[in-house]
Amino acid sequence: MAWNGKVVLITGGTKRVGRAIALSQAQHGNKVAITYRTSVAAAIKVVNEIKATGGHAVAYPCDVQKLSSVKRMFARLKKDFKRLDVLINNAAVYQTVEFEKITPRQWEDTLLTNVRGPYLVAQSAVGLLRTSKGRIINLGSLGGIKPWTTHAHYCASKAALHMLTLAMAKAYAPVVAVNCVAPGMVEFGGKKSSAMSKRLAKKTPMQRNGTAEDVVSAVEYFATCPQFITGQVLTVDGGLGLI
Repeated sequence: MAWNGKVVLITGGTKRVGRAIALSQAQHGNKVAITYRTSVAAAIKVVNEIKATGGHAVAYPCDVQKLSSVKRMFARLKKDFKRLDVLINNAAVYQTVEFEKITPRQWEDTLLTNVRGPYLVAQSAVGLLRTSKGRIINLGSLGGIKPWTTHAHYCASKAALHMLTLAMAKAYAPVVAVNCVAPGMVEFGGKKSSAMSKRLAKKTPMQRNGTAEDVVSAVEYFATCPQFITGQVLTVDGGLGLI
């Protein structure tokens, strides 16, 4: 896939990894659409950052848990862009809660956002993606592979998303490639490392935690690699999952 002038949709593209992906896509000359649920100010900031460098970006309100909201968002995207080349399912809920303290509401919100969301968005996007012979890239997690006792609901949701990636890859072949990037511990500049973060960096074979750029590079790989590569879950963790 030629890597510029494409239309890229990033759910939850206002902060952290989502923001980094959006800015990177714009730097490559792609047209960027991001979604947000409540982070209006952050969404406007990302759009303005991209426009300030001559890029093209829009932000749509969208609750990925709700089909009606997803449909409204896609109606606007089709009107604004007429096409879609890459869908990046990034919107997610992440919480640290001891297993016995997870509430039903926390469980439901996490599973609805992290699994139902990508399913609804991908299902709504596939018509456009089949036309463009596009890509779907889901953002999973090392937590979908390793059991973290203070993140059981998150781990369960990401494990489900990994399997959903495989099922979607079979369902949407041979026209649309579907893959997943599963980051480990990721640190962001300007934020002091926590004690846990420092411990994980020491345990990691590569002797550091991941960066947003590490994740962005993996996403860009799946967006530009041969269409023949599909149904893959790429762990980006510096070897932490080997421990």
